[in-house]
Amino acid sequence: MSGGGIARGRLAEERKSWRKNHPHGFVAKPDNAQDGSLDLMVWKCIIPGKPGTDWEGGFFPLTLHFSEDYPSKPPKCKFPPGFFHPNVYPSGTVCLSILNEDYGWRPAITVKQILVGIQDLLDQPNPADPAQTDGYQLFVQDPTEYRRKVRQQAKQYPPAL
Repeated sequence: MSGGGIARGRLAEERKSWRKNHPHGFVAKPDNAQDGSLDLMVWKCIIPGKPGTDWEGGFFPLTLHFSEDYPSKPPKCKFPPGFFHPNVYPSGTVCLSILNEDYGWRPAITVKQILVGIQDLLDQPNPADPAQTDGYQLFVQDPTEYRRKVRQQAKQYPPAL
């Protein structure tokens, strides 16, 4: 079985377990390829903002890009470009220890754990590892304006009907 077969086999299992049981409000499903078949290597996800936080009410789109080296290597996780958060690069790529193959990634980490970890990160940024200037500077220097921007962004991502 080739490396790609391992990645796809694992992702097929992930999809099964997600469909059986996943956290409320989250969405994670493989994208459709151009021919209409499922593309297990690209997942379209939605992360709900945590209740009781400034992120509440937002349903934030995230794309997971898996490589043939998965699960040895983590997926790339991307919000839309320009997403406002101290630990999200201007490109939308999420900077989080469990997504760093040299640091926190382990092959046992599941799609569910990745998405819940990113939900936690939304409301608990890591100022020691900033990925964008805007979000980081406001978070550190002007928490009131930071929170206003977060709430404004949450309104830009209403629940998908």
